[in-house]
Amino acid sequence: MNFVIRATTNHRSFILKQALPYVYRYPQVDAPVGRGESEARFYQLLENEAELTPFVPRLIGFDATHHVLMLEDLGNGADCTFLYRSPEQITTEDLRQLVHFLSHLHRLRADPDTARAMQNTAMRQLNHEHIFRYPFLEDNGLDLDTVLPGLQAASLPYKRDASLKKRVAARGERYLRAGDTLIHGDYYPGSWLRAEAGVRVIDPEFGHYGCAEFDVGVMLAHALLTGGPVYTPERILALYEPGTDWDESLARSFAGVEVLRRLLGLAQLPLTLTLNQRVTLLERAAALL
Repeated sequence: MNFVIRATTNHRSFILKQALPYVYRYPQVDAPVGRGESEARFYQLLENEAELTPFVPRLIGFDATHHVLMLEDLGNGADCTFLYRSPEQITTEDLRQLVHFLSHLHRLRADPDTARAMQNTAMRQLNHEHIFRYPFLEDNGLDLDTVLPGLQAASLPYKRDASLKKRVAARGERYLRAGDTLIHGDYYPGSWLRAEAGVRVIDPEFGHYGCAEFDVGVMLAHALLTGGPVYTPERILALYEPGTDWDESLARSFAGVEVLRRLLGLAQLPLTLTLNQRVTLLERAAALL
C-alpha cells in the first residue's frame, strides 16, 4: 500500500512508511492518505497491552503533515507470502502465536469516542470496493487470462450469479457497519513478518472498530489458498478464543468472499495453483456463502 524504506544511521535503524494518495503497488488506484493516521492510532491503542505489544513494531513518531510513520525496525526478515509457494514452512508455534494475537486484539473494547475516531471510513470504502464489488463485475476491465489462461471464462459463472452476488453484497454491508471490536482489517500472510525474534504483525492501515469475524474470515480464506498442513481453517478455529457474540458462520462466509476476490479481483497473490485447482477453490468459496 505504502512507500517504505529502512533508514540506517550511525546510532540505529528504523522504518519510514509514507501513505501516498494512491496504492504504491497499483498507482492507478487512488487511496486515502488518512490511512497513515489510522495506522498510527492502531499502534497507540496497543501500547499498554502486554499480550499484543511484542507482536507489533513500536511507533516512534508520526508526521501528520506528510503522512509518514516512523517505526521500530524489527530486523531482517520477510513477510509470509512465501506460504503460497511453500505452505509447509509455517510452524505450529507460528500459527498459535498469530491466532493468539488475533484473539487478544478482538478483546479490546473502546469507549464511543475512541471507536468513532477509529472508523477509518475511507479505507473501509476502498476495501469494500475491491473485496465485495469490483471482482464480481463482469466488465471490470481486468482480463484474468493475463493471470492464468482460462481463468476469465472460469470467473463468469460467479460474476453472473445474481444470488451469489446478493449474498456477497450482504456481507459487504456487514463489513461497513460500525462495531466495537478493534480489528486488523487485512490479516493475511502479507501482513505477517517472520522476523529475527519470531513472527510479527505489520501493516494495520485497514484497522478499525468492526466485527471480529472479518479478521478471522480473512485468515481462514488464506489457509484455503495456501493449502498447507499446519495453517488450516480447522486449526485456526480450534485455537481462536471468540467473544460472547461470535458468529462462526459469518466468519466462514467472509472467508468465502475473500477467496473469491483473491482469485477474481485485482489484488492477486503469488499462487502456483493450476486452473483446475482455482476452479475447485472458487466452488468451495461459493459454498461457504
